[in-house]
Amino acid sequence: FGAGPLNADFCIKRAIELAKESGMGCVALQNGSHWMRGGSYGWYAAEAGCIALCFTNTSPNMPSWGAKEANTGNNPLIVAVPREEGHIVLDMSLSQFSYGKMWQLALNGKELPFPGGYNAEGELTTDPKAIVDSKRLLPTGYWKGSGLSILVDLLVTLLSSGKSTAKIGEMEAEYGLSQVFICFDTKQMNSDGRHKELVDEIINHVTNVAPEKEGSTIEYPGSQTRKRRAKHMKEGIPINDEVWDKLLARV
Repeated sequence: FGAGPLNADFCIKRAIELAKESGMGCVALQNGSHWMRGGSYGWYAAEAGCIALCFTNTSPNMPSWGAKEANTGNNPLIVAVPREEGHIVLDMSLSQFSYGKMWQLALNGKELPFPGGYNAEGELTTDPKAIVDSKRLLPTGYWKGSGLSILVDLLVTLLSSGKSTAKIGEMEAEYGLSQVFICFDTKQMNSDGRHKELVDEIINHVTNVAPEKEGSTIEYPGSQTRKRRAKHMKEGIPINDEVWDKLLARV
């Protein structure tokens, strides 16, 4: 057991090192803890010129499709692809909304833009606090997200010989997680040097279309993150007053 971000940082760096040596690196970790901002490891790998796939399981916090009680995790996955004009990084949990997003909206008294789970009465709701309290999140893509969650749990548990979501749920808190970090060195997997050409082909095809709403832009994984980062570097990072007061109270 140890600090989740420190363990994950070590693992992604080791996976990158192995990828640089042999083209691919895979590191599996058992008995970890929450890695916090999972996308960070994808950004780090992309910056090193690697494609990355990272997975983790969690404690039971989401019902599998058709179930009433939380019996699977919203097991996050990260996929990153390096690109000169800005890396492509998908950072997602397998629930429609992550707990972090729902806590953030609840703190600011806001509703979800569309239903993200069930309240205590078993009704679909846009109330983030009601969903957090019920622990009945809606899987991403309904049964598809449920299936992906089960497969992520299987992959990380088998590859690390670690704890499954079921066993993590028997712990006193959310620790003992199983995690996997896989990296591919793009220079070794694209000996013909077509990485940039192929990535640009796909991203340009996705973004060079008319937007549904006039004046809006077509986004892809990582593009909004870069925009937010640029804004925060210029204007500062907004923090909820309640959270800020709690931080000051600990100083």
